[in-house]
Amino acid sequence: MERFTSGAHEFLIPMVFYSLFCLVLTVNVAGAVSIQDDCHERRCNNHEPPVRFPFRLQDQQPPHCGYPHPGFQLSCSENKQTLLKLPRSMKLLVKRIDYDARWINLYDPSRCLWRQLLDLNLSTFPFVDEIEPAASYTLLNCSSQDEALYKGNRVDCLSTSASQIIAFRSDGYAYLDNLLNCSMIGNISAPISPYFFRFRLKWNKPDCGDCEAQGKGCRLKTNSTEDQTECFYIPKHRISVRERLMIAGIVLGSLILAMIFIAVGWRYYSEKKKKEGLLKIEMFLEDYRAFKPSRYSFADVKRITNHFKDKLGQGGYGTVFKGRLSTDILVAVKVLNNFKGNGEEFINEVGSMGRIHHVNVARLVGFCADGYDRALVYEYLPNESLEKFIFAARGKDRSLSWERLHDIALGVAKGIEYLHQGCEQRILHFDIKPHNILLDHNFTPKISDFGLAKLCSKDQSSISMTTARGTMGYIAPEVLSRNFGNVSYKSDVYSFGMLLLEMVGGRKNIDDTVENTSQVYFPEWAYNCLDKGEELGIRIEDEEQTETAKKLTIVGLWCIQWYPVDRPSMKDVVQMLEGDLHVLTMPPNPFASTDPTKMGATIPRKPVNRELPTIPEIE
Repeated sequence: MERFTSGAHEFLIPMVFYSLFCLVLTVNVAGAVSIQDDCHERRCNNHEPPVRFPFRLQDQQPPHCGYPHPGFQLSCSENKQTLLKLPRSMKLLVKRIDYDARWINLYDPSRCLWRQLLDLNLSTFPFVDEIEPAASYTLLNCSSQDEALYKGNRVDCLSTSASQIIAFRSDGYAYLDNLLNCSMIGNISAPISPYFFRFRLKWNKPDCGDCEAQGKGCRLKTNSTEDQTECFYIPKHRISVRERLMIAGIVLGSLILAMIFIAVGWRYYSEKKKKEGLLKIEMFLEDYRAFKPSRYSFADVKRITNHFKDKLGQGGYGTVFKGRLSTDILVAVKVLNNFKGNGEEFINEVGSMGRIHHVNVARLVGFCADGYDRALVYEYLPNESLEKFIFAARGKDRSLSWERLHDIALGVAKGIEYLHQGCEQRILHFDIKPHNILLDHNFTPKISDFGLAKLCSKDQSSISMTTARGTMGYIAPEVLSRNFGNVSYKSDVYSFGMLLLEMVGGRKNIDDTVENTSQVYFPEWAYNCLDKGEELGIRIEDEEQTETAKKLTIVGLWCIQWYPVDRPSMKDVVQMLEGDLHVLTMPPNPFASTDPTKMGATIPRKPVNRELPTIPEIE
């Protein structure tokens, strides 16, 4: 492999230089092939008329590409139609442009040109009507009872049942005596006949007809002060033999280079996969030999615990005793006293836990399923639980440094991430809290107590549950009420966030014994402090400790967002804890109320239900 790596290194160096050569050559060829500038013909879509001088497409062609008059500026609508924009946002659709005969077909999309031309003076309009010369019209509002008198002059698209709008040429009224009950509403002076919504207009200047007839292009003369035009030859570029050979060489060289890189990469990948496969087999055999959980009888459990002599603690699901497998191996034995079911679920759970091997997950050494007597045998961790260090009457002899707190938080996060993504099946713990985080002699955290854990498929996002599970104060909102979303691995993220905030505060998140009532619910008080730029008011000695406390607090607040979709995954949490404080952003405020006496029983800001696909629990 060393010889292969050396050979690949010697081979890749000239390949890099060759790639640079091909890149420079490609840039030069691209510069040689390019013709003219940005004034070449454009279209809004393939079915729209081509746009070139004297017209130009706004935002697609520079100003010098069109004739300097507002009437020659076109644009594309949202649905890719060609528009002629005039003063006061008047818009007409362009259907066809004849550059040789100098006329343009326009269409009024509203089919009511009167409305667009009302009170709009287009005397400077560069176009004229081929059929009717420019004229002025007067619009009158008359009562409906005179409808028969003005039938020939009625403007249907502006008239209503209550009144009718009539139009007369301004050079004289045909029925002057009949207009006493009418009021004038506006004048129209335009080179367009308002009676039509499809019409053809002609322009006289600039005259590019000769250029078009000769197949040449038309443009403004350079440095012309009178907007004069000139014809120019449009080169039809032909790729020479030399350029063809050059392009073929570039393509062929790039192809060969790509094939070489693929071959080298594939060989490296194959060798790597072979080594990983051998290492994986060796690790599996070692793990299986060293960590496969053993099954004990209840008599063995009594012998291991010396008849339950040394009690370590007690919880809702059992009592924990210190035991000894041999002279050098200590264990913690949890004797279950609140077990339900016929034992199948217990065996399945033990079988799954026996395959979990992670530095931040307590290792299951063995189990007992002897009739109605059941127990779990875990590795013994001398520093007991995290709870005793962060809640121990805030005693100095039990306090942990901020650096160690950060390492513990990161270790717990990596352990949860492993349960969510590292196992064959996703394991949801549902009871992450300080009491279930054990510490070894080096204060390495170990997640324990999987009595409430559930298994689900890794390609599914949520799990169905009939009853809530967990410890109050750490249970995610969706576990208690489906209005916040379905239960998923994000429920563990919420519990971890509450754990982080208790590590920062050094007390329970809800503590009504504090002197300041605004601090009763620590997460909300901590958010308000950070939001206002205030200090957290906890034991901090230097700036580095302040940054650590802020980082843990911000990550914890991200994790306790009300809705599961707003919380980060544990992979993202690990990245935030490993990253720098300055790249973290403050999360949205997860508290609807600023009243600190509500002790966290707040209501989310937006009562929405975000659906997630639900899957059954794996039996």
